[in-house]
Amino acid sequence: MMALEDTYFSMAEKCAQNVLIIADRGTMDASAFISREAWEKILTKLNLEDIEISDNRYNHIVHMQSAAIGAEKFYTTEDHAARFEGIELARERDNSAMEAWRDHPYVDIIDNRSDFDSKINRLIDLVVKRIGINVGDRFSANSRKVKFVITGMCPDSDFPVKFTDFQVVHHYLHSAQKGFQTRLRKRVKNGRATYTFTVRKPELQGQTVEVKQPISQRDYSNLLAHRDDNHLPVFKTRRSFLYENQQYQLDIYRPPCHSRCQGLVLLETFTTSNDDEVVDSLPPFLKVKKNVTGDPAFSMYNLSIRSDWEDSAEQFCHKLSSDDESEDENVSEVRKAQERLVHVSEENTVFDVRKSYDRNERPVSESDIVGSL
Repeated sequence: MMALEDTYFSMAEKCAQNVLIIADRGTMDASAFISREAWEKILTKLNLEDIEISDNRYNHIVHMQSAAIGAEKFYTTEDHAARFEGIELARERDNSAMEAWRDHPYVDIIDNRSDFDSKINRLIDLVVKRIGINVGDRFSANSRKVKFVITGMCPDSDFPVKFTDFQVVHHYLHSAQKGFQTRLRKRVKNGRATYTFTVRKPELQGQTVEVKQPISQRDYSNLLAHRDDNHLPVFKTRRSFLYENQQYQLDIYRPPCHSRCQGLVLLETFTTSNDDEVVDSLPPFLKVKKNVTGDPAFSMYNLSIRSDWEDSAEQFCHKLSSDDESEDENVSEVRKAQERLVHVSEENTVFDVRKSYDRNERPVSESDIVGSL
């Protein structure tokens, strides 16, 4: 382990730019799994001391607490070739690994009081703060994703900030497990493509688990044979840009697509601010029409359904959880979603962009506004 780390340390020292090295395990972890006597023998044989391979070797330690402590329902040995411990042994070993780094001057422990996405965001937030990088709210522990409908895109030549465009295509696949969503993504920039396989699992205790895995072009081609023809491919231009230390993404839907997606442009970002603060800080060069955060009518899964929503109410995904609604309730909710999507596309429909999705909302028309003046 140390020899491998030393190789990366040496490479980093020769690099002209700043380098961050992240180790999945550190040398002190080994001491958690053997007796103190055995550990002392190893240190003596190698002429090392604890402080040398702890304080002097690593600038920052972040301990990610095992799901076996506080998130037991998410702890599993399935699909983990290297994990075999039962829950009690996992707890014991996790505590031992945490104790191994007890004397390091900079240790942060991330427990399971929040959901998994918040746990990962807190990890990244700790690291970027430690090395002094300002990334805005994107990785704050309580960050949430917000989504807006955009109208009136300016020409690319007039876009006032630097941006990068990716050509993206998504394919939804057949899933053998009820409630699971699986999809492929191909993202192209300058003729070079990357491929991602994503599994979105049903909601559990208010958390939606999404697992993303980079795959090869060959695997991508093989998995395409399992595409779900109930869903159309989704073609988008994804534009990434920064504005006022905040990262934004514009998803510009492209043909061929379902008529419901024609001309649709969605803006997404991550933030810790409330709705009013978010709207006030949005890029002023974009015309924001409606806040659709959390609205299933604007989820890519539903937008890609091949048939009309009312003809396939059973396919429409209101949320990734056990669906105990009746068929009549499903059809009613799908009809409302269709109405929301249509109202957004109408030129004279005006919305309060400070207000996020509400199942019982009523669109405000131009005549309503004129009549109230």
